Amino acid sequence: MFYFKNIEFLYVLLLIIPLIYLIKQKKEFILGQFSSEVFKRIEFKNNKFSKKTRAVLLIFSFIFMIFAFARPIIENGEIKIKSSFVDMLVAVDISKSMMADDIYPSRFEFEKNKLFSFLDDLKNIRVALVGFSSQTFLISPLTEDFNSLKFLVKNLRFDYLNLKGTNIQSVLEVSNELLKDEKNKILLLFTDGGNEDNYENEISYAKTHNISVYVYNIGTSKGGIIKDDNGNAVLVKLNENIKKLALNSNGAYMEQSLNQNDIKQLSELINNNYKANAEKEEVIKDEKELFYYPLILAIILFFMGIFSLPRRQK
Repeated sequence: MFYFKNIEFLYVLLLIIPLIYLIKQKKEFILGQFSSEVFKRIEFKNNKFSKKTRAVLLIFSFIFMIFAFARPIIENGEIKIKSSFVDMLVAVDISKSMMADDIYPSRFEFEKNKLFSFLDDLKNIRVALVGFSSQTFLISPLTEDFNSLKFLVKNLRFDYLNLKGTNIQSVLEVSNELLKDEKNKILLLFTDGGNEDNYENEISYAKTHNISVYVYNIGTSKGGIIKDDNGNAVLVKLNENIKKLALNSNGAYMEQSLNQNDIKQLSELINNNYKANAEKEEVIKDEKELFYYPLILAIILFFMGIFSLPRRQK
């Protein structure tokens, strides 16, 4: 099947008719300013192409350029790709408390480094990534391209993330939506535990929707200092209450440490506990781009028209 990917560019072709009209009107105006004898004297001679031929070349160059921008494509059918992946969601805490420096250099930077190590040890798992505080937003849909995930996480900055609070419930709801095709949904939270004393509602939601919550808790019992909106110093401590959510949802709980193998234990646990039950079939279109054909023609016709312009004889 043949079609144009960017078919809206073809509407530009409607400009050709008024363009030809304007050129013709301009020519008639110029001819009206001089007598035929004077016009012949001042007109540049051209032995290559007539004016009409040159105009046709440039107009067709414009037409083919528009066809190239419209991206003509031949579709050769569909390709079925089979894969066996377990899907999971990773959520990184971007609330203001993650700016605390009780973990060097900060909870937020420590969180990112641990996530990088976690991704390195995953096998046959696709990961979707979200950031959360009082709201949850998607950073990346499901992918096995962990280098891209690392790039996105590396470039997360607090200078454009001005969010307060921690809403675990919203993360669970997003997890249920993104992993709706999974019988057993896997959610890993990198967080400092938020400020909730009771996670009963979250536990109930996780059980109802078969979400296993794994928690990597970042922070210390002594806490760290951050500044509130008024510039006052506020002490934020590790909240261990979120441990109940992990243990009551068939997940696991781990507190941060400087041991490089701690996050490896968590990734191995997930690798061993979840296996793809069946191959997933993904259908993609087999498409061949043809834009370079009209593009080459457009360039050739353009230069033919330009280099055929008459030159003043010295």
